[in-house]
Amino acid sequence: MRTFIKSWIPQCLWILRSPSRSFHGNNRLLTSQIVSYYESINRCKTELPEYFNFASDVLDEWARLEKDGRKPANPAFWWVNDEGEEVKWSFEELGSLSRKAANVLSEACGLQRGDRVIAVLPRVPEWWLLNVACMRTGIVLIPGTSQLTAKDISYRLQASKAKCIITSDTLAPAVESVLPGSQFLKSKLIVGQGSRAGWLNLKELLAVASADHQCVKTRSQDPMLIYFTSGTTGFPKMVMQSHSSYGIGFTISGRYWMNLTPSDIMWNTSDTGWVKAAWSSVFAPWICGSCVFVHNMPQFKSEVIAETLSRYPITTFCTAPTAFRMLVQHDVSRYKFPSLKHCVTGGEALNPEVFEKWKIQTGLDIHEGYGQTETVRLQYTFLKMFDCCQDNPEKTAASVRGDFYITGDRGTMDEEGYVWFVGRADDIINSAGYRIGPFEVESALIQHPAVSDVAVVSSPDPVRGEVVKAFIVLAPDFVSHDPEKLTLELQQHVKKVTAPYKYPRKVEFVQELPKTATGKIQRKVLKNKEWARE
Repeated sequence: MRTFIKSWIPQCLWILRSPSRSFHGNNRLLTSQIVSYYESINRCKTELPEYFNFASDVLDEWARLEKDGRKPANPAFWWVNDEGEEVKWSFEELGSLSRKAANVLSEACGLQRGDRVIAVLPRVPEWWLLNVACMRTGIVLIPGTSQLTAKDISYRLQASKAKCIITSDTLAPAVESVLPGSQFLKSKLIVGQGSRAGWLNLKELLAVASADHQCVKTRSQDPMLIYFTSGTTGFPKMVMQSHSSYGIGFTISGRYWMNLTPSDIMWNTSDTGWVKAAWSSVFAPWICGSCVFVHNMPQFKSEVIAETLSRYPITTFCTAPTAFRMLVQHDVSRYKFPSLKHCVTGGEALNPEVFEKWKIQTGLDIHEGYGQTETVRLQYTFLKMFDCCQDNPEKTAASVRGDFYITGDRGTMDEEGYVWFVGRADDIINSAGYRIGPFEVESALIQHPAVSDVAVVSSPDPVRGEVVKAFIVLAPDFVSHDPEKLTLELQQHVKKVTAPYKYPRKVEFVQELPKTATGKIQRKVLKNKEWARE
């Protein structure tokens, strides 16, 4: 195992030190590097170790390089809040603290390897400690957003058969309301200052815990994480990730999409309950030896984002498409981001207009990634990245065709072989034989200054079968406008921007759109209501 890790980490470092860090640089040099790197990854078909653990084989290895002075002086973890508080850990400090947390889980909570733990926490440093502690103990972590309702928590407890739940003192009352029906639960751990009857307190336990802990020897394909999908179509599914899938699999995306090096400071604004937090706030940056930057940010505020990028030496920034839309509306050209070099986004498609405005306001491109909770790579590559639906073999079988995973998305291929994302299969609108992707219409509408947010779904029609309907949240300056005139104006606007047949024949102005806890628009909610009116 050590031989394997020593072979791929220095290679990663060699590439990171390359003078050509971007796809916009020396294309010939970069192409040769990519080919070389992919060849090395392909060799892992035979070199992939039987045993792998991200905590011992990656994080502890960076701690060793850090101690030997072979890594830049950036911290491994840097957390801030609006009150001016800061937490900084080196890789060595992260190792020591996570070993203490591992002992808390094993000894105080009575958990064993393979047990499942639900963590419903906001962006607090303890969330990162618990991630690593679970790796060290072989416990399977199930992150959940702090926006989960009592009903959501109850569903996850029953579906996962979790033996422990970890949450903050503010969320504990909601958790307690559903605990009587949780027959598998054995322990409850609270993160925060307060105490609560029947709950263990993490801070108190860490203060007396030993830092002496031997990391378990996990197999590469042993389960490490379980995520519940965001539930845009039906009940959330459990998706399991193994120790090697994320622990090794994010080497390429960390380097070539996020453009990370050991000298970089990466800020990803994702909620801790979203899989993007694992991708961009744990595995990708720490694989590359980068610093994970976190702002606790209980609520999204454009001014807080802009001020943080101005104040701190953040080099790489990742946030959701909705957040980028809000940032360009805030006009961030008024700020200076002296250290920022690379911006990425994912989760849902980003409108072309936002790309252009961000470029004008900051001088930087946004690099958009496509992925799903279920998978980062396909099964036929050197790693098995996922078990699609944990404890649901029928759903898994329905989503897999041989070596391919069926995403449920639709796209088109142009004459040059490029694939263009259209939308979810169940979101496609078939109007009088025309197949219309809602994203195309939404992208056209969002360009109009009257539109602050929009969702497009199908609506029943006696002649065409179904037609395009737009649910629109108006910008403040347009709220008092005549709705009939504004509807006509928006329809004409769409006809000019995209194919005329795609214009919304129905428009409804709303105060807000239904969204998941991670901010994705729930088109299915709107669609179901619309068709129920038939």
